Amino acid sequence: MRASFDKLISWTGILLAGLLLVTGGVLLYTASYINGEVEKQLAIQDITMPQGPALESLPEEDRKALEPYAGSPMDTGPEARAYADHYILAHLNKASGGKTYEEVSGAYLKMTPEQKASPEGQAAAQLRQTMFMGNTLRGLLLFGAAFATMGTIAGYAAIGAFVAAVILLVLGVLGLRHASRLEKAGAGNQL
Repeated sequence: MRASFDKLISWTGILLAGLLLVTGGVLLYTASYINGEVEKQLAIQDITMPQGPALESLPEEDRKALEPYAGSPMDTGPEARAYADHYILAHLNKASGGKTYEEVSGAYLKMTPEQKASPEGQAAAQLRQTMFMGNTLRGLLLFGAAFATMGTIAGYAAIGAFVAAVILLVLGVLGLRHASRLEKAGAGNQL
């Protein structure tokens, strides 16, 4: 009876190992595809990470976040996140005095036609457009960074699935060997 139970558990483990191998393969493909697409789409933007005077003009926190990538092409999720959060956002905050797009746009929309035609109104319109374009680019880059993170997680999950598959496969084979020994020992006792 014990040998039959060992075989059942062992074959179940081997089947689960096979399922984990397939799952790991799908996750590995997913990670490769996502990371390849993120790299390709970011490379198309042809953005070089800031360096030299462009970095020196930033607040210290933003400069430190960007320094590891200085001068390199932006083609990874972490680079896209750093550029969005520490370069674009720093410039938007400086241009708007820390106001959000909603605040800048709302102030512009409340202006009368005469106010909008004035030099101050034209400056407000330009700031509104700058804020809109900056926030749009920032959002797109952060989506790229989020997808890159999902690709990284899928890669780690693939490694975990492969490790678990190997462990289950080894345990399954050991269980089948143990069941075989039990059967041989039981046959010897019956003679």
